[in-house]
Amino acid sequence: MFTKRLVFSALFVCSVPIGAFAGDAVAIGYNYEGAWTSVTYNRSSTPKGGPNYHDSTKACQFAVRDLWARASEYLARTEIVGQSDRTGYVAVAQGKAVERNKDVTAVGRGKTQNEADANALKLLTGREATTEPSIVYRYFSYGDDSSTRHSRSKHSTKRLAASQTTKRRT
Repeated sequence: MFTKRLVFSALFVCSVPIGAFAGDAVAIGYNYEGAWTSVTYNRSSTPKGGPNYHDSTKACQFAVRDLWARASEYLARTEIVGQSDRTGYVAVAQGKAVERNKDVTAVGRGKTQNEADANALKLLTGREATTEPSIVYRYFSYGDDSSTRHSRSKHSTKRLAASQTTKRRT
């Protein structure tokens, strides 16, 4: 009964709208002693309107569901630690804050993967998690702004290719 209550409360927390739609979410699972046991993410791999696009509510639900599917019997609770409404690169980093005896997870975002990595590591430093910092996940996710941007770049690429073909033939 306790486990069912945890699952439903975790899903409820993820389904509460917070004002922005997102293409991705990062979730952490904790054991009964409060130590994290697993971390996962869910992202939109296609632009808005595509077959693999979803909003923040779905991304949260899918990430939490993935934790419970992969978790051992020791998973006690889940937490969403990051989500976004923008298209871009994401890095999930973890480190240890020795003075507080705590593991810290940070989610960095950027226009490039290097920028996202740097932002995640900077967040760890800001939270005093400077021991054993590492990037555990890197990915690209389409956000709410992706359909317009994607269709423009797709068309301009076709035009560019067509104009180069025409120039080669002349």
